[in-house]
Amino acid sequence: MTTTEPTSGAVGGWRRPTPTELWAGATVLVIAVLLIAPGWIAPLDPYRLDVSQRFRPPGAGHLFGTDDAGRDIFSRVVYGARNSIGAALIVVTVAAVFGVVYGAAAAWSGGILDRILMRVVDLFLAFPYLVFAMAVAASLGRGLTAALVALTVLWWPSYARMVRGQVISLLRDRHVRAARTLGASGPQILRWHVVPHTYDAVLVRYTLDLGQALVALTGLSFLGLGAQPPTPEWGLMIADAKQYALTAWWAAVLPGAVVFLTALNFMSLGDRMRRAGGTR
Repeated sequence: MTTTEPTSGAVGGWRRPTPTELWAGATVLVIAVLLIAPGWIAPLDPYRLDVSQRFRPPGAGHLFGTDDAGRDIFSRVVYGARNSIGAALIVVTVAAVFGVVYGAAAAWSGGILDRILMRVVDLFLAFPYLVFAMAVAASLGRGLTAALVALTVLWWPSYARMVRGQVISLLRDRHVRAARTLGASGPQILRWHVVPHTYDAVLVRYTLDLGQALVALTGLSFLGLGAQPPTPEWGLMIADAKQYALTAWWAAVLPGAVVFLTALNFMSLGDRMRRAGGTR
């Protein structure tokens, strides 16, 4: 008598998480700690000035060294996650929600209204994204809020275009035709039978865009259009330290490395989710 071993990793109704799910969970946990309780990680006040400690190299007392005002760079990087990662989360979340609603409405309406709505999307997508973001941020005034608005206005059209295409395809499926036959209204069909089927693709796009939005936000701050001193923000920290690159390399290189690794993590995770799509 032979027995067959389970291959799905499920035991008693519990399914072993995949490496991608573990990776995503660890990323969410780290971000939650950075945004909610950075004091658990950062040992010092990120705003505390101590000129006697200026330009201390990385060491036991200051893991990332100190800047030109004697502030602990590691603490500023940790607290700066609220302004950098937090801002990227706001931009991509608002853009994704608005883009999903806009794209689904355009696909459902069809006809001339659909064409008009999508021409608006084409208008936004026609501009180079960085130039457009700089123009909007400069017109609203320097500050992190202006950068958030500029990038949100820039980011939603790509979600609208993606969701519109998916909704048009889903409207031809049998389960949607069955819902119509049973008397479901248009909003009910969109809410329960169409839009939820776009969530997997939106989630993958959302994860990929977090890294790109982070780079764009730090870029605007680096150019002086985002966060303003003395706010601990990664792009602003790099901009303030660039003039000391030859004498105190750590002040610019280490925050830059954090931006690079964080963006790489988001993009790699999104790419892994895209390649693993349809397996869950």
